[in-house]
Amino acid sequence: MSADAADAADPADLDGLIARERIRDCLARLSRGEDRRDADLISGSYWPDATDDHGIFLGTFKEYLAWVVPGAPTIPVTLHTLGQSLIQLDGNTAVVETHVTAYHRITMGDQDSDIVLGGRYLDRMEQRDGEWRIIHRTMLYDWLKDFGPSVDWTQGLLGMPFLADHSVGAAQGDHSETLFKQA
Repeated sequence: MSADAADAADPADLDGLIARERIRDCLARLSRGEDRRDADLISGSYWPDATDDHGIFLGTFKEYLAWVVPGAPTIPVTLHTLGQSLIQLDGNTAVVETHVTAYHRITMGDQDSDIVLGGRYLDRMEQRDGEWRIIHRTMLYDWLKDFGPSVDWTQGLLGMPFLADHSVGAAQGDHSETLFKQA
């Protein structure tokens, strides 16, 4: 962009870019909070008066938080990967559609099973005192793949042993907690 074009840029464009980035950051913190079962990260992404509709759960934010933290003991590992977000801003409100691919390891008796699902989060968000958070979330499920029994790869990968104790992730207590505590 030339200096003349930068000087002519509409300040509202910059405000929109900042709002969109803050919304994306909120969604990323929420996914990490859900994967790590971190009530503070999740709480920082929803307004206290928010509601949530996950299809298999419908209720207030307080009820959602109690459902998702500490999480089901039969789901020891989750990983939510966010795709593109379409963000439509309207002043201090926004509607957002975000693609998500979510992995879940599910314990079924004495056997773990791996599933991956794809869907979309449909979020209504509000900005209050300069902060963007979710006021209502609806989860749409587009597809699901059951990969069957899990492979135990905790001792290594592709026939090679892990060289450090921190190589395997978990919902809680893995190396990512140490990394963020150092920051």
